[in-house]
Amino acid sequence: MLAIIGTVLLAVVIILSVAIILGAPLGEFTLGGRYKVYPRKLKAILATQLLLQLLFVIILLQLGGFIPLLFSHKITKIIGIVLAAYLSINCFANLFSKSKKERYVMTPLSLVTAICFWMCALQF
Repeated sequence: MLAIIGTVLLAVVIILSVAIILGAPLGEFTLGGRYKVYPRKLKAILATQLLLQLLFVIILLQLGGFIPLLFSHKITKIIGIVLAAYLSINCFANLFSKSKKERYVMTPLSLVTAICFWMCALQF
């Protein structure tokens, strides 16, 4: 169940990322709210990050037993723990953002996603 919750939350972030890449004025939810609409160069970076977010979803679904493993059990667990740590750090970055939207929306979203990753990875 935690893998599904985390996947849904990651889907929200992925949808937000796609919207920003397509030019939606939602940049206040990221990068400290520095840009309302992302410049072209940052959209390319966000597209790369989007691919990483899709990898996060795959790993989380593997940890939850919903899809077959791409890597060994041990490697998948290690990747899960590394991603959980990354999301935990991301939580603190969001918490101290200058953007209220990022603080109040993205912090809880990243916190719950990090908890889902921690729980799934440690139970795997």
